[in-house]
Amino acid sequence: QVQLVESGGGLVQAGGSLRLSCAASGRTFSSSIGWFRQAPGKEREFVAAILWTGDGTRYADSVKGRFTISRDNAKNTVYLQMNSLKPEDTAVYYCARAVTNFITFDLKLYAFWGQGTQVTVSS
Repeated sequence: QVQLVESGGGLVQAGGSLRLSCAASGRTFSSSIGWFRQAPGKEREFVAAILWTGDGTRYADSVKGRFTISRDNAKNTVYLQMNSLKPEDTAVYYCARAVTNFITFDLKLYAFWGQGTQVTVSS
C-alpha cells in the first residue's frame, strides 16, 4: 500500500515562493514520483517528476527555471520548490507515484495519488 500526503500549500503574492512536500510511505523505491496540478475548470496537468532512486528530473515547460523538484530518501519525502510564482500557477497540487521505474509525465501511469494541497497566487 502506498500513501502520499502533500503539505505546504497556501496563499502567496505573485513573485513569491512556496515549498510543497510529499511524504511517502509504502513501496516507493525505483519509481517515478510526480507533481501534478489542477486549476478550476481545467484538466490535471504534469508539473515535474523525479526518480525515487537514481538521477533524473523532468519539468513541464511552463515551470522550467522556476520550480525545482528534489527528494530526501531518508525522510521519504519529495519536495517542489516553487519560485517566481504567477497567478496562473494557482491550482490544487497533487503528488503521485507511477507504476514505472522511469520518469514519466503521463498521468495515466501514476496509480497512487495524494489528497492535494491548494496553492493560490494573487496578482
